Amino acid sequence: VMCLMMALGLAYSIFPDIVIGKLDIWESAASTASLEFALIGTAIAVPMILIYTAFIYKIFYGKSRPLSYE
Repeated sequence: VMCLMMALGLAYSIFPDIVIGKLDIWESAASTASLEFALIGTAIAVPMILIYTAFIYKIFYGKSRPLSYE
């Protein structure tokens, strides 16, 4: 928690500038078309991954036994 708070404090202190005096967050961002393309790809891929993971958990649920050396 402490490391997260320190990272957030550092990010807040230099917020608009990535390289102080040279480059800010808005200049370093990709174009709007690229960001929209990435958003659409993510909106398609993440639900597919979650559905596949749930499907696999359902298939393999209860098929293994606890490990025992007896």
